Amino acid sequence: MTFLLDEIALATARLAEAGVPSPRTDAEEIAAFVHGVSRGRLHSVKDSDFDALFWEGVARRESREPLQHITGRAYFRYLSLEVGPGVFVPRPETEVVAGWAIDRLSEMDVASPVVVDLGTGSGAIALSIAQEVALAQVHAVEIDPVAYGWAKRNILEHGQGRTSLHPEDLADCLPELDGQVDLVISNPPYIPPGAVPRDPEVRDYDPSRALYGSGEDGLDEVRAVERTARRLLRPGGLVAVEHADEQGNAVYWLFSEDNGWRDARLRQDLTGRDRFVTAKFGQE
Repeated sequence: MTFLLDEIALATARLAEAGVPSPRTDAEEIAAFVHGVSRGRLHSVKDSDFDALFWEGVARRESREPLQHITGRAYFRYLSLEVGPGVFVPRPETEVVAGWAIDRLSEMDVASPVVVDLGTGSGAIALSIAQEVALAQVHAVEIDPVAYGWAKRNILEHGQGRTSLHPEDLADCLPELDGQVDLVISNPPYIPPGAVPRDPEVRDYDPSRALYGSGEDGLDEVRAVERTARRLLRPGGLVAVEHADEQGNAVYWLFSEDNGWRDARLRQDLTGRDRFVTAKFGQE
């Protein structure tokens, strides 16, 4: 065993004691980042090349700073995205939401589907759709200037010319696309005011604007997404909006037949928890 692998074992024990959910993986990711190799090549790092910056990264993770802030990258589906302070770190559960949208877009009889991602943050959803759906034209909307900067960097790296970024509010954005959009998707802020996220990585590091929704129940931004989707979608267009696991029924009822929605469904993430609502607008 090499010196670096020995140090990773020690770091794993420290991170586990600190309550980090995936201590071995995180220790290896930090080591790979510091030494400029893949996790699968950590064994190839010579003892003489060990970099003590590894332990600086471990200490930051031990204090529950997000791994993605330490390495500067977040992995989402097939993408590696730049992230850091001021932008929401995309989560695995959101990959399920994006995957549903990608599957539905791939089934559409539309040559170049038009997609709007409301509150794009790092651009994770928008860029995944642009990458995985041939000829999709994706519009990413983000009003927060810091998050907008992160999204812009990621779109320049991955956008392939089919992702447009708009510094607009999700409540009144893109009037020029009214009635022309095939799919609207959003992971808006939805945590009720006063609620405290359990994970320190979320509570202490994710921007509050991306976490906490407005209104007593935290769902005012989801209501804005519903109204905007209703305005943007063509007849037969689809919407998908993420929510907290205990908010499923409340979000489901926002997409009512009285507002022109049909086929509303509560959908689950990989843990079986209610995670997002989908619906179809009007008649095709």
